Amino acid sequence: MARTTVLVMIDGLDPEYLAACPTPNLRRFARDGFEVTGGGMMPSVTNVNNTTMVTGHYPAQHGIVSNYWLDRQAGIEEYVESGEFICADTIFAQCRRREGRSLLAASKDKLRRLLGDDTDLAFSSERPTAAAVSAAGDPPDIYSLEVNGWTINAARAALKAQYYDLAFIATTDYAMHMHGPEHPESRRHLAVLDEALGQLVDDIPDVQLLITADHGMSDKRRMLNLPAVLRSRGIMARAVPIIKDLYVVHHSNLGGCIYLHLDDTAALEDALGVLRETDGIEEALPRDKAAERFSLMAERIGDIVVTGASDVVFGDPVEVTLPAGLRSHGSAHERRVPIIGYGGDFGGFEFRENRDLGRYVSERVLG
Repeated sequence: MARTTVLVMIDGLDPEYLAACPTPNLRRFARDGFEVTGGGMMPSVTNVNNTTMVTGHYPAQHGIVSNYWLDRQAGIEEYVESGEFICADTIFAQCRRREGRSLLAASKDKLRRLLGDDTDLAFSSERPTAAAVSAAGDPPDIYSLEVNGWTINAARAALKAQYYDLAFIATTDYAMHMHGPEHPESRRHLAVLDEALGQLVDDIPDVQLLITADHGMSDKRRMLNLPAVLRSRGIMARAVPIIKDLYVVHHSNLGGCIYLHLDDTAALEDALGVLRETDGIEEALPRDKAAERFSLMAERIGDIVVTGASDVVFGDPVEVTLPAGLRSHGSAHERRVPIIGYGGDFGGFEFRENRDLGRYVSERVLG
C-alpha cells in the first residue's frame, strides 16, 4: 500500500445536488478521474449503506439492515450503533491484518461507534480528539451547514500529521433534509464540502480518492400509519421505524420503508392483501421475498417489508406530526447516488453501487 486511499461518504448527496450546485473541485475530480451514477442499498438509510461501503458486502452478509431494529428474541427495540452487530469483515480489519493504518472521521458520532472498530484513529464532530480541535477548531453544531467541512478538514489534518493507508470520511445529511438542490443554502453547503475536499487533495500527496453517498433525498408529503390500516381490518401489527436514530431534527424518524411485525403470522397473506391495495404503498413483501429482493439478512427484518411511493413516509400521528416541507429517504426512490473517483488506477474495475468502494479497497488496495 504505497499511497493513501480516502473514501468519502457524503450523506444524502442525491445526484440532483451536483447538477444544481457549483462544485468546481468535484467537477475536476470527475473530469480527471471518473463519475458515474450508481445504486445504493435498501433500505436507503445511513447504517445499511455505510456498513456496505466499509465491508464491500450486501446487508445479507454484513447484517446491518436498519438504523433501529426489533430484537425478536429479547423483545426489545434498540438503536444499531455498535460494531458487535456487524457480521462481516471491514476494510479496517483487513488493513490492520496487512499491518496498515486506518482512520475514520465522521460528523455523526453514531458512525464512529458503529464502524470505528479496528481503526487506528476514529473521531467525530460530537466526540472530537484534542488534535482534531487543535487543527480544525471547535466543531460546529451537528445541525449546521458547516459541520461537514469541519469533519473533512479535521481528517485532512490527521492525514497530514501521520501517514494512514486508508481513511473513511462520513458526513451528515442535515443540510439535504432541510434544503432541496435549488435552495441557496444547498449551494452554500456544497461549496463548503467542495472547498474542503479540494484542500484535502491539494494537501495529501498521491491520494487516491473515491466519493459517493449512502442515499438520495425526496420531498415527502404524505404519512401512512400502517398498524392503523391493518387494525381497521382486524390485523394487529407492530411497526419498527428503520430510519429512526438520535438525529430527529433531520427526519422526525419518518422514512419511506418500514418493517412490520405481525402479532399472528397466520394473518400474513391477509395483511399483504390489505397493504397492497393501500394507496401510497409501492411494495409489501413477506420476509423471505424482501430478503431476496434487497439482499437483506432475513432474521433481522420484519415479517413484512413495506416501501412507499416517492412522497410517502410511515409513522404514527399520535407520536409525530408530519413536518411541513419534510425531505427524507428510506424508499427505493432514494437509491441513486453519484460515484466519483480521482487519482487512482481504476481501469478495469466497474463501479455500479456504493458497495463497490469497499469492494475496490478489498480487491485492489488490500488484496
